Amino acid sequence: MTRIPPSKHLSQMVSELSSRTDAEDLAGQLARLGARKLIQELLEAEVSETLGRDPYERGGKARGHRNGYKLRRLLTAEGALPVKLPQVRDTEEPFRSELWRGMRKRTDVLEKLVLEMYVRGLSTRDIEDALREVGGDQPLLSRSSVSRLSETLWEEYEAFAQRDLGGYDVIYLFADAIYESLREQAGFKEGILATWAILADGGKALIHLSLGNKESYEDWLEHLRDLLRRGLGIPLTVTTDGAPGLIKAVEAIWPEAERIRCWAHKMRNVLDKVPDEARSGLKPYLEAIRDAPDHPTGQRHAQWVLAEFAGSYPSAMRSLADDLPASLAHLKLPPVHRRHVRTTNLIERAFEEERRRAKVIPRFRGEKECLKLVFGTLWRASERWRRVRFSELERRQIERYRQERQAERQKDEQTRNIAVVA
Repeated sequence: MTRIPPSKHLSQMVSELSSRTDAEDLAGQLARLGARKLIQELLEAEVSETLGRDPYERGGKARGHRNGYKLRRLLTAEGALPVKLPQVRDTEEPFRSELWRGMRKRTDVLEKLVLEMYVRGLSTRDIEDALREVGGDQPLLSRSSVSRLSETLWEEYEAFAQRDLGGYDVIYLFADAIYESLREQAGFKEGILATWAILADGGKALIHLSLGNKESYEDWLEHLRDLLRRGLGIPLTVTTDGAPGLIKAVEAIWPEAERIRCWAHKMRNVLDKVPDEARSGLKPYLEAIRDAPDHPTGQRHAQWVLAEFAGSYPSAMRSLADDLPASLAHLKLPPVHRRHVRTTNLIERAFEEERRRAKVIPRFRGEKECLKLVFGTLWRASERWRRVRFSELERRQIERYRQERQAERQKDEQTRNIAVVA
């Protein structure tokens, strides 16, 4: 009796299963059988091409004979698929299936492709449709498989959130938050707290992401304490927006660090409080403060602007005066570093990219889905961040600034002690 090749046998199984309506997970079973059938056909076609003849056909262009099959497994997103790998004997060179080796590699590539599409904002349905265009009527992966693959992002995040931070020589630290809507609670937005840093070698690194129901002191305090627990050193400066909870937490955790107020937020806050027609006239004065050649000059510019426009725009000037020392703190740093340190723009741009990718998901199903997509987006964005120059000159300037700041703190402490005694 003529033997039936495994691919033909699988075709019969697909036909039988397709006619059933009572099978549980019918789509998943069909996908697995369809994948096995395709793989089996490709492997058998490779042997036919090598030998120059089909199964049970005589003659051919090359020596060798089919010698049954060995059961192997191919790990895919649909699980481990059993595959019967054709064996060949009596060939001039030992037969090894290049196709089999290639398919095992391409499975990894496919999984990475799915993750990248997910991170770039495609929903699981979008990815299934995209893979259907490649694979024909039957998608290469189902939505459930894509969802399982996206769980890899969660595993990556958990490893990221638990890694040791002792090896990060942080000079400048930054903190900001993003909010995303959840389907579970209408009108509720989940806060994702983020910190990143410029390191002593000039590299930039995403340090931590965590959930916070609101950008409160308690949430930020827990976030920053986790950095300490994992070994992060004391930064030279910390750049933040004007959120009171964040400012209070930074000062509680790192009183030694110089806090810098983000100028992007400061400019928006001030200009929002003047008439539209006056903004273009006031903005150059604010830029002159921000871009002053040194700290004393910046202080003089700020005092002049406050006095000059206090009568015309009192609300705007109150906003400018608010937390002014922190707004001028970047002027104490090496000039080449100031534009990198004076705002949280880098992470703001990364958040904008995340929001653009999340547009296809107006509301996340839950905190986990929200966090893993934000992590996947920001982590990939951070790998493209450009380095900051740290020459010997900048290192000397930073060391001098450290010494000056330490002297200031010692003087303040002595003043406080004298006041207590008095």
